[in-house]
Amino acid sequence: MPSLSRVEATARGALITVESYQVDLDLTGDAERFRSTVTIRFRATPGAETFAEVKPHRLLGVRLNDRDLDPALLDDNRLPLTGLAATNTLTVSAEMAYSNTGEGVHRFVDPADGETYLYAMSFLDDVQRIFAAFDQPDLKAPVTLSVTAPPEWTVAANGQLADRPAPGRWEFAPTAPLATYFVTLIAGPWHVREDEHGIPLAVYCRRSLAAHLDADAEEIFTVTKQCLDRFHQLFAERYPFGKYDQAFVPEFNAGAMENPGLVTLRDDYVFRSAVTDTQRELRATTIAHEMAHMWFGDLVTMRWWDDLWLNESFAEYLGTRVTAEATRFTQAWTTFAMRRKAWGYAADQRPSTHPVAPEEVADAAQALLNFDGISYAKGASVLRQLVAWVGDESFLAGLNAHFAKHRFGNATLADLLESLSAASGRDLADWAERWLRRPQVNTLRMETAVDADGRWAEAAVVQTAPEAYPVLRPHRIGVARHAPDAPAHHFEVDLDPAADRGRTVLAELVGQPATGLLLPNAGDLTFAKIRLDPASADAVPMVLPGLADPLARALLWGEALDAATDGERPVTALVSLIAAALPAEAEVIIAEDVLSLSRNLVDRYLDPLARDAALLRAAGACATLLAGAPAGGSLQLAAARGLIEATTDTGLLAGWLAGEGVPEGLAVDADLRWALLHRLVVLGAAGEPEIAAEAAADRSATGAERAASCRAALPDAEAKRAAWEIVTSNTDLSNRLVEATAEGFWQPEQAELTAGYVERYFADMPAAARLRTPWTADRVATLAFPRYAVAQPTREMAAALLARDDLTPGLRRRVVDLDDDLRRALVARTAVAAAGA
Repeated sequence: MPSLSRVEATARGALITVESYQVDLDLTGDAERFRSTVTIRFRATPGAETFAEVKPHRLLGVRLNDRDLDPALLDDNRLPLTGLAATNTLTVSAEMAYSNTGEGVHRFVDPADGETYLYAMSFLDDVQRIFAAFDQPDLKAPVTLSVTAPPEWTVAANGQLADRPAPGRWEFAPTAPLATYFVTLIAGPWHVREDEHGIPLAVYCRRSLAAHLDADAEEIFTVTKQCLDRFHQLFAERYPFGKYDQAFVPEFNAGAMENPGLVTLRDDYVFRSAVTDTQRELRATTIAHEMAHMWFGDLVTMRWWDDLWLNESFAEYLGTRVTAEATRFTQAWTTFAMRRKAWGYAADQRPSTHPVAPEEVADAAQALLNFDGISYAKGASVLRQLVAWVGDESFLAGLNAHFAKHRFGNATLADLLESLSAASGRDLADWAERWLRRPQVNTLRMETAVDADGRWAEAAVVQTAPEAYPVLRPHRIGVARHAPDAPAHHFEVDLDPAADRGRTVLAELVGQPATGLLLPNAGDLTFAKIRLDPASADAVPMVLPGLADPLARALLWGEALDAATDGERPVTALVSLIAAALPAEAEVIIAEDVLSLSRNLVDRYLDPLARDAALLRAAGACATLLAGAPAGGSLQLAAARGLIEATTDTGLLAGWLAGEGVPEGLAVDADLRWALLHRLVVLGAAGEPEIAAEAAADRSATGAERAASCRAALPDAEAKRAAWEIVTSNTDLSNRLVEATAEGFWQPEQAELTAGYVERYFADMPAAARLRTPWTADRVATLAFPRYAVAQPTREMAAALLARDDLTPGLRRRVVDLDDDLRRALVARTAVAAAGA
């Protein structure tokens, strides 16, 4: 369907004002379709013409004011409306299709018990899959929803339940003005837990997950209440949407969606097996992130998708901040530094980089591409830097002024800057130009000189920028000196490129003993890659294991990982650091991410022989960490998962799966069993009989996904053929099952078996991408990419694909970026080969 352009949205927004939506849905039909009737009241310029959007299976009737319109006028998803009056009423009745892709109204049958569940996902422009609408973010209006559903079901929506006039009939109160992409509902035999905290609270999940939700309901409600209290301390405007429901829904594409009154979250957050504290923290941060959207996105909504950062950057920043300030997860900024910023740095250095706040997003399809590490992690980091620069009091005063001025309306970057500038007394125009309008990332590199007495004769931070994006930025950073025999010394410094041309001398260090290491960006206040001076880099293996501050450790690990990614240091040096320092690591998130991020480098940057040696050392580090970890704790579980992924000891894996030799306190539960089986399958030590048996014992949705991934990972030609068919042509399976299949397909150990599919990816993926909706298609294109085929012919095939003019925007961007990852890996392999020659 054609994507709404910014030009079209601006023109329509100037013509009409939407006053209300009255939506009636009948969910009592068959398993394929439901009935939808909407009445839209809107004002317009008399005599004007415009269009509404609807994507029906069958359009049943259209009435505009006092005349019926021919349903045949519908052109793809656009319904032309002509001869508008000053006040108008549009009624559209349609038969709509359920989806299995997580968009529109998603229908899911739980394999655990056969029960049917529905949920609505209107984002980004998919409300038109549910009812006819003027589907753009700046045409906000109250929504009044009525639903007919099987009498034994439970239905919830954005608004509070107003009446149940008959069994199976649910009528909801009008909402506050909503953008169309916030409209949602859930329907089915949902399990619900209720609470209150000045407003009604509720959490929902499938019945088959009820016991698991009940076990964690107190923690979820506690986090929700703590976050709500903290937001009320930060913001003058209290939560404005009445109730606060959270529904954990199946096969969800995103982590969560900030629908006012009814937040939807992926039900992976209802933990059925043992999890680490990192996973619990991620759930808490997600709750806080979506709650932040109640102000940034829901109360005040961006006018168009070029200001996406007004939603996601603020929710990312505030979600992390509030989690750290209000919940037990006080190290949330360490997690942000380790995981989220790595995502942001990677996105900002790819060919598809874009500004945090681009000046132009041509249409909604382009907007979907910008839901990435730049709009989330980089934007949040930029906001943290802004707070460091203008002060928290001025920052919050500006936000509160912004909310008051644009309450239940729409706003732009210029509107926000006006409020922040007034509150801080600073002209933010140049700051915004450098930080928000220009892409790519700076590098802050320490340079030192030592005198004959072993003291620093000079120490400086040198800021550089990529040649293609030569912008230097103002940074307020911390600098810390860490030495084994002295307490950390920390101070802040301003880097002003207008004054220092990128080289800032640190006078405070001159004459100090040149011992230990110097860490730029201590405290992680800015968004910049860091590089240590050579002496500090040499000191890391000695200093890192004894460093008390987890954030400092995260920054040092991040620097080592990034230097290896950039090819400045060999991956083998990173593996040596893991062997030396990981067994002493006590912070779970650091251990988990060091293992996962380094594994990506080991698998792609090293040839098979070097990879085997590196995995052996990584497995040894995991085994040592596992042996010293407290029984039954998060660190033990993280170490066990790392060992499972790295080891080639099939006897150990099979023993654990059989309950033999399992470390005391480690629960070999459903999820760990699948991890063990997956690794055994990859190594050729388990096959279809074992997968079928495990799936029969775990008849859950998660079990079905794990089984799909295992089957795709089988080192068998027929299994690969069947998996590839699912990835490229199957539209009957749900989004999550197709993604699980794509994720399991490529394995470094199976390069010879899958060699023929490298060429097939580039031949088959254009047609495959057009089979599915953009969100699912883009995800599958990423997961199915031959990421381990690190060779020049792979890049040549990518170049040939990109020369075509028939690619979807999502596929083009994914291949451009994934090919750049191959380029980096190929450069690293070539450098290693040259060094060994």
